[in-house]
Amino acid sequence: MTLPPPERQVTGPSVRRALLRPLLWSWGVGLLAAVIGAYWLARSSANQAFDRGLQDEVSALAAKVTWSDRGPLLDLSRQAMELVTWDRDDRNGFAMVDIEGNALAGDAHVPVPGAKLRQASFAQPRLFDAEFEGEPVRGAVFSLSSPMLDRSVSVIVVETKNKRVVLMRDLQLSIVLPALALGSLTFAMIGWGIRRGLQPLRDVATEVALRDSQDWRPLPLHDVPREAVPLIERINSLLADVEQSIQLQRRFVADAAHQLRTPVAGIRVLAQNLAQELAAHRQDESAWRPLLAQLERSTDRMSRLIGQLLSLARSESALSIDAEHETMDIVPLLRDSAEPLVVRALREGRSIALEAPNMPVMARAHPLWLGEVVNNLLDNALRYGGPQVTVRVAALEGGGAEVVVEDDGPGVPPEQLAQLFEPFWRGERADLRNDGGTGLGLTIAREVVQRLGGGIVADTRPQFQGLRFTITLAA
Repeated sequence: MTLPPPERQVTGPSVRRALLRPLLWSWGVGLLAAVIGAYWLARSSANQAFDRGLQDEVSALAAKVTWSDRGPLLDLSRQAMELVTWDRDDRNGFAMVDIEGNALAGDAHVPVPGAKLRQASFAQPRLFDAEFEGEPVRGAVFSLSSPMLDRSVSVIVVETKNKRVVLMRDLQLSIVLPALALGSLTFAMIGWGIRRGLQPLRDVATEVALRDSQDWRPLPLHDVPREAVPLIERINSLLADVEQSIQLQRRFVADAAHQLRTPVAGIRVLAQNLAQELAAHRQDESAWRPLLAQLERSTDRMSRLIGQLLSLARSESALSIDAEHETMDIVPLLRDSAEPLVVRALREGRSIALEAPNMPVMARAHPLWLGEVVNNLLDNALRYGGPQVTVRVAALEGGGAEVVVEDDGPGVPPEQLAQLFEPFWRGERADLRNDGGTGLGLTIAREVVQRLGGGIVADTRPQFQGLRFTITLAA
């Protein structure tokens, strides 16, 4: 009997997720630290480079200051002045102011730092931030005094921060993008490695899913990760225990049925002898004949039940070996199996028709047990069906065969179709029936067909007027 697959339950995260999640968090924190560090490093490096350029530029301009009787002069040619102020990306400006901040040369709109900063810039150029015509700028101031006159001036150079921003962005991207790409590649490789490491476990799960419900062979341990070996070994031990338990159960059923056959046969013989003795002594048959008839029917039913139990136990074990299956023409087998039931149907005023092609129908079968299936289905049809029973056999496209057994009886309620193949189920209030059935015939039929690698389904009203069983057999 094949049980439906259990509902899949997820009780926790996958191993892959459990391994990747902490790594992802660690990498995320590291990436954030890298972004912050890249921002700080890019800003510091860009500022240092451009600030050094401003200091060199203001020092160079300060070297062009000359002193005369008329006061300080900034000796710059027009070409040099254009070179200082021209820049494709940034706006530059320069100016020379006196001690009070009044422009003496250059652009009068250049921002002038405070007197304290100008006073501190006599030793070396000083840097400051300001705004120039509505844009933030970075500037450098360098102050110098006349060696002969009691006068001093300050040279100021400013530039906007566009090139700084571009350089900072380029530095940040050059640090962050490789880190992001390397992290993504690393996680892809780690994920691939984890998936590859867990593939043997998925292979084991696939093998278990494809196995027959009666296949209790140990699961393979080759290529299984070392950490999973104890789990697989425990499963194999459990499979061995289950197989032993089922074998003991089957052996008990077979032995019990076999042991019951002898006393039941003895009861039947004694009942027949008792009937002969009572008839010989000319006893009133109306008093004992119904009791003996009931006794004979009970012993017949018990004999059939014992036979079916033996068939069920034998089918579960005999058909577990694929070597016992063979490809054969099933038409003669079906005809021989149906012949005894045809005679029975004629005695009851009913008919069994076999519809088969004139050519062989090849399928994978067992000569004894497929006949048992057909016998049980026809017996079920004669007990519960109508006057007409039909058996049809046909070859399937691509190989295999289909066998259909149908009757024109009342059928069963559609909601009871799923229970037809359950052991000892014979419909509602089966305990009150006296039809001689055992409730095992359809169970044996399904068990055998599944062991042969086929399938069996039942249809009833309204899909079909009566009850129909369809068997498919593999090639």
